[in-house]
Amino acid sequence: MAIKKQFLKSKPLCKVTFAVPAGVVEGASKVAVVGEFNQWDASAHVLKKQKTGEFKATIELPTEQEVQFRYVVDDQIWLNDEEADKWIPNGFASEQNSVLVL
Repeated sequence: MAIKKQFLKSKPLCKVTFAVPAGVVEGASKVAVVGEFNQWDASAHVLKKQKTGEFKATIELPTEQEVQFRYVVDDQIWLNDEEADKWIPNGFASEQNSVLVL
């Protein structure tokens, strides 16, 4: 998985591109990024499937914060991003959430 951050000079925003490779979600029909920025709503930021099979989306987020997030595959499988800035326990069993530092 990949995360790309582009901080805007004119506004306190960061364009964050979330990408999930085809090999990680082989056969998936839907991948969404969910987190504190969209109230964990799997319909809010659905990643677009690329010709390569990769799923990708870019979201503008305010800077000077840390946000928790995860990916949801086909509304069933929850995944973390190995390129997150850090991870914290999410309170469900031994699961963790990925964290972006903006």
